[in-house]
Amino acid sequence: MASTIPDPLDGPAPVSPFPAGTDRAGTDRAGRVEARGIDFIPDGERHGRARELFAVWAAPNVSYLSLVVGGALVLMGLNLWQSLTLIVVGNLFWLLVGLIATSGPAAGAPSEVIMRAMYGIRGNRVIIAITGWFVSVNYLALNWAAASLAAFGLLGGLGVPVGTPVKIVTIVAIAAATLAISVYGHATIVKLYPLLTWALTAAFAVLAVYVLRHAHWDHQPAEPLRGPALWAALTAALALVASAPLSYNNSADFSRYLPRATSPKAVAGWTALGAFIPSVLFTALGTLAGTAVDMTDPQTALAAILPDWFEPVFLLSVIIGTIANNAMTAYSSGLALQAVGLRLRRSRSVALDGALGLALTLYALLVSDFLDTVSNLLQVMVVLLGPSMAVYATDVLWRRNRYDGRALGDERRGGPFWYTGGVNPAGVIALLTGAAVASQCVNTPMYTGAIAKAAGGVDLSLPAGMVISAGLYVLLMRSRRAAIR
Repeated sequence: MASTIPDPLDGPAPVSPFPAGTDRAGTDRAGRVEARGIDFIPDGERHGRARELFAVWAAPNVSYLSLVVGGALVLMGLNLWQSLTLIVVGNLFWLLVGLIATSGPAAGAPSEVIMRAMYGIRGNRVIIAITGWFVSVNYLALNWAAASLAAFGLLGGLGVPVGTPVKIVTIVAIAAATLAISVYGHATIVKLYPLLTWALTAAFAVLAVYVLRHAHWDHQPAEPLRGPALWAALTAALALVASAPLSYNNSADFSRYLPRATSPKAVAGWTALGAFIPSVLFTALGTLAGTAVDMTDPQTALAAILPDWFEPVFLLSVIIGTIANNAMTAYSSGLALQAVGLRLRRSRSVALDGALGLALTLYALLVSDFLDTVSNLLQVMVVLLGPSMAVYATDVLWRRNRYDGRALGDERRGGPFWYTGGVNPAGVIALLTGAAVASQCVNTPMYTGAIAKAAGGVDLSLPAGMVISAGLYVLLMRSRRAAIR
């Protein structure tokens, strides 16, 4: 039995969340609190089409964070065309996000449960606590900090004194709006995000007009990078761009309600395209802006090239985009907390994670250089997130996307995914080995590994960690082929 308590549809939670006569296919409806958590989604409750995933993934990626990352590439000393090339290459990792999304309809379960096949019941709890829950809560804080800064600027422009009480109310309001979407859950996200996608795209399209007017297509850094310094910048930039897709090893969370017969190619394609297109376009927009203004402080810099009438619209779009991004993050963090073993209703686990993220946001707002915080956090996370994504994607291919959702929910000792003492040695060893190697190949302002130092600062954490984890996982799983279900 899954470690979750379903949210009641009406009133106190009954023994079964679906009383006799309930239309089970209607339990996941927009405007109603989603009843399911990490438990199995029966065929009778499956609904929707793969193409709905496009907007689900597009809305959170029409984002201010993309602009920040794009601007950071210019600050790292890359020229325009080097930056644009890396933006395309780094965002190709969304293909892996699309691949693992196919496991959702196959299993009828979220990623946090499917990963039990890779790490075992007990092993998965530890892995999810780090790569799922911890990472998500930190992203909540980081994104809310960005939205809050935009909100402070918006209020200040409207003549509202932005003192401490106003700041607190503003931060809480942004968090509350985010968590409301997350608590209502899957169907509300699917219904709301197409509208957010169009609204945000319209706002950022206007921004693009003004950025393109000021962009320098022949931009070159004052001192062009060469030799080891160039390779160090290129590899670090690739890790920075790729860190966004690699942080979404939970894409099955948003595809698990689709009918079992849904085409895996359609699921993978709509998921990957929905994220890839806006990520490339708006990260590139940030790079183009970086050729015209100093993107060390993106919000202030962009205000210098925008007309007065549009600046409030831009700031509002930053806030809305962050809410869209964080609503998905909070949703998955709630599932992660359940998968770790806390017996909470999904709505309550989301609220708990939101409270923690809110507390961390206050700390994030005290950091003097927000851009450095973003860059350092994203680059360091690649050490763990890359191998985690590699193991998941490899498992999908290894099993040919055949997952038994009910068996994955069986947490009993000796169950089908109990493995050895509740741990699958193949997955854990592959992940930890890949992460250990990646940690020696990483090069960030916070930490530089021994291999990166020996290579003149070249950051090979991304390919090294992922290739080693994927290869080792296959080798170890072959040795226990008979145990694979």
